Amino acid sequence: MQHHIIAHTPPMGWNSWDCYGAAVREEEVRGNAQYMAEHLKKYGWEYVVVDIQWYESGAVSSQYRPFVPLEMDSFSRLIPAVNRFPSAAGGHGFQALAEYVHSLGLKFGIHIMRGIPRQAVHQDTPILGTKATARQIAHPNSICPWNTDMYGVDASKEGAQEYYNSLFELYAEWGVDFVKVDDIAASRLYSIHLAEIEFIRRAIARCGRPMVLSLSPGPAPLEYASELMANANMWRMTDDFWDVWPLLYGMFERCEKWAEHVGPGHWPDCDMLPLGHLGIRSVDSVESGSHDRWTRFTKDEQLTMMTLWCIFRSPLMFGGEMRDNNAWTLSLLTNEEVLAVHRKGLDARQVYRQAGHIVWASHNEEGHVYAALFNAGDEASKVRVSLKELGIEGWNSSRDLWKRMDLDTLDQELSADLPPHGAALFSLKSEELTKS
Repeated sequence: MQHHIIAHTPPMGWNSWDCYGAAVREEEVRGNAQYMAEHLKKYGWEYVVVDIQWYESGAVSSQYRPFVPLEMDSFSRLIPAVNRFPSAAGGHGFQALAEYVHSLGLKFGIHIMRGIPRQAVHQDTPILGTKATARQIAHPNSICPWNTDMYGVDASKEGAQEYYNSLFELYAEWGVDFVKVDDIAASRLYSIHLAEIEFIRRAIARCGRPMVLSLSPGPAPLEYASELMANANMWRMTDDFWDVWPLLYGMFERCEKWAEHVGPGHWPDCDMLPLGHLGIRSVDSVESGSHDRWTRFTKDEQLTMMTLWCIFRSPLMFGGEMRDNNAWTLSLLTNEEVLAVHRKGLDARQVYRQAGHIVWASHNEEGHVYAALFNAGDEASKVRVSLKELGIEGWNSSRDLWKRMDLDTLDQELSADLPPHGAALFSLKSEELTKS
């Protein structure tokens, strides 16, 4: 599939939601982009993504203000609020901000909601490229349960595809490299909207600019894996993920179910990494913390999260205010040996899960085997895995990737003494590979 050329490895970047909610401002985006360029770019981090409601001039937190006026152009398309993004003045949209991000050697992304603005429908504004109007293509009964900005688009109506074409033509003019589309991919209380996903895929193909397509929220329905792969580069396996252990514990099962669908250009997404300084403008969710804080994950839980995300090969989207990173947080993002597992690993699988002991494995094209050992229990424990369970024989050299330390020669087993909720990640090499 042509779009799988994009995001050949899992995307890595920063998203503004976990720290700034719906209220990020241009100077904060620029500041985080500069930090990424200075400290993270050489490790593969490259996307800078402005999350939800950049078109809402009165947004001040993670709480959405219902039914408020939104910034919109004459063709029913939302545009950045100038009071929050001053460089958008004069109808320039995100062009200047994208140019700044590109000048740093990085890529620029935005969040959008599925559908067409309700205010466009109520005003019956025109749509570029068609005689149809906003009211004629809207599906007023297709609404987001948690945000009032949009109506769905009726796929059966003339002008529906043209509306999405006009959106992505605009984003291409701005220089957008990554688009996260929300209220489009989930099951349970929501529903997956395949027709609009297909409209978006065609619009991206038509606009002439490569863009990563990310679908939210989750959990995406596993039975639609082939359709998701056919249209998107990444899609959420979970609802919003926050810094609480039960959500991290639950991710092991999700990763096991989705592992066979991981591959170049199509990445099941564990959601953002709630690390570092979070919740700067969070006010509305007990689960998300509702306050300005540092991550509630212990250091061992942070290692567990990074280890699972990397061996599974989830996209890595950092959620904290990067400019406040301490040495520990930065070390999690800049371990080249761990990130090599994320970049080069193949065929990740759960080897076994017994009580609180969980083992995953993958390998690379050079023949090295990666093994991730997890203690998901509440007491310290030794986690073991035999070389036979890892599918290897005659391999006797290993390295602890988080500690950056070579280990003693292996015989029949790999093991690690792990604290509660802790993890270890190893690379195993044969004697022949070691000598070569």
